[in-house]
Amino acid sequence: MSVGQLPSVAAAQAKKVTKATKRLRSAPRAERTRTSMTTRRRRAFYAFTSPWIIGFLLLTVGPMVYALWLSFTTFDGISPRWHYVGLGNYRELFADPVTWDALGRTGLFAVTSVPLSIVAGLALAVLVNRPLRARGLLRTLLYLPAVVPPVGAGLIFKQLFNRDSGAANGVLHLVGVDAVAWLDDPYARYVMLMAVLWAAGNIMIISLAGLQDVPRELHEAARIDGASAWRTFRSITVPLLSPVLLFQTVTGMIASVQTVMPLLLTANSGPQSVTSIPQANYMYTMHVFAEYFALGRYGYASALLWVLFVLILIATGLIFKVTSGVVFYTVEPEAKK
Repeated sequence: MSVGQLPSVAAAQAKKVTKATKRLRSAPRAERTRTSMTTRRRRAFYAFTSPWIIGFLLLTVGPMVYALWLSFTTFDGISPRWHYVGLGNYRELFADPVTWDALGRTGLFAVTSVPLSIVAGLALAVLVNRPLRARGLLRTLLYLPAVVPPVGAGLIFKQLFNRDSGAANGVLHLVGVDAVAWLDDPYARYVMLMAVLWAAGNIMIISLAGLQDVPRELHEAARIDGASAWRTFRSITVPLLSPVLLFQTVTGMIASVQTVMPLLLTANSGPQSVTSIPQANYMYTMHVFAEYFALGRYGYASALLWVLFVLILIATGLIFKVTSGVVFYTVEPEAKK
């Protein structure tokens, strides 16, 4: 290296040192910028979700905690003379045969109505998934009962199955059959099942979305291999729909054990009449309703609700446990990775 090249080499080294120094100085600034962006995103997230969080705390967590506290008291909703009884309400409900009978009828209703609703909804979904004429209109008509308010649906069925002026007995009269007291024992339970199945359009829509997500290539491959339509449905469609069916089973079970309006359609007007509904329809939620509004036992009814909450958690866990080996996920859940 010549003497004339030394200044240029020194200048290059100086530039490298200057760039390295600038990078060192800018590193904390970049780190601060990333931290600031993370903080702003976190604040934006909580700002957008704050309405739901506040509503959840005030309208769900708050009432649940209040109901838990009531379950240890004799509060009746009116009188200031209430007492703390500890686990007295829970001991009473576990020793009450009416509670066990209502719980048994609720379990029987759940294991009957949930499978029937899922099968009916899936059958309707398969029907409207075919290339039919006016398919959109048919889907709308089948889904309409699901959007009818529960009070309206209850009044409709109460009028349809009225013993004196209902359309059901009118049809029976045309074929020479005597009028049936549909809203009394033992027929009241069947009316309630029909009221639940009448709104199967909600399950139909969910099943239809699942059917449209099944790859057509699998059906075409099965058809080429000579599989029948039933074998294709049983071996391809149902396994791919298993997550949807699991979702419908869990949500249907939760909804069935909390059913109120279809049960109230068999009762007369007024809160006291809830204690005189047909025995077949006196289920757990009706027992809770009677204790709250007919008898004014807020503490005991709150204990009933908390027991129902725990039973729902247990039933949900059992459903997930039993179906863990038969539910097929196209994308593996995060918990199993």
